[in-house]
Amino acid sequence: MRSYLFLLVLVMASPAAFSKDAKDNSAIRIITNNWTSQIVLAHITGKVFSSIGYPIEYLASTTSDQWGALAHGSADVQIEVWEGTMSDQFNRLTSAGSIIDAGSHTATTREDWWYPKYVEELCPGLPDWQALKDCAKIFSRPNSNGSGIYYAGPWEKPDEAKVRALDMDFKVHALDSGDDLWVELKKAHANKTPVVLFNWSPNWVESRFEGHFIEFPLHHPDCETDPSWGVNKQFLYDCGNPKGGWLKKATSISFAKDNSCAYQTLKNISFNNLQISQISALVDVDNLSYLDAADIWIKNNTSLWQSWIPKDCH
Repeated sequence: MRSYLFLLVLVMASPAAFSKDAKDNSAIRIITNNWTSQIVLAHITGKVFSSIGYPIEYLASTTSDQWGALAHGSADVQIEVWEGTMSDQFNRLTSAGSIIDAGSHTATTREDWWYPKYVEELCPGLPDWQALKDCAKIFSRPNSNGSGIYYAGPWEKPDEAKVRALDMDFKVHALDSGDDLWVELKKAHANKTPVVLFNWSPNWVESRFEGHFIEFPLHHPDCETDPSWGVNKQFLYDCGNPKGGWLKKATSISFAKDNSCAYQTLKNISFNNLQISQISALVDVDNLSYLDAADIWIKNNTSLWQSWIPKDCH
């Protein structure tokens, strides 16, 4: 009898016992993408869920493949949904009732062409896009035949369409990963070489490098659908990307239904721009691993992340 009572106490005291609703103890599958802030935030989210007894798995996915995984319930949580690159799929699937909008972070986003501040000395008039157009040659590289080079990330963006619509003498050079962007930035910055590349906010760069986004014509939805809109009456994408965009969280339908405490916690999770840039810098500047960065953040922000957990889920 004593052995039975001892085992019963162990089961009741285990973390899983406090997970009030995890169905058959199946793991919550959290998506990881291929940029730093998303990966670290995914691991922070997993650690918060683990603290209330949920088993966790991490599922590496591209930004295009993740939507099918969420819609079909083979993935559960995406912690960092960017308006600039993901709004079309996100809005379509939430409107269809295929995935759930789990709310926004405090952070607002921007994704566009960016340059370090010292470039303004070599190209007066920046950040206006017409100054960039006039200065295209200073961004040339060997074998670019005098055309400027714009370094793009591996994500699908209409940069070539923008170059054509705004009649800029630039060639788009797509890099294999987000980390390759920072290699180009650091190399150019060390020699004060003119460089323009894809950047986003929130991101570690804003905490360590001074610079500015290019101010293209203001974005409007018609810019992407109606050639007659904007400065070029023949082509689409004669505008910049949205400013002040949202940063959201998304879940599968089954996750929200089967994991009430985790779902309510996820809705409460919110990061601001400064927090995300500092989290990213732990990896991209201080050279910590994703896991170590998540561990440090969890250790240093206990009261904050515990406040995200509803009282009846502790």
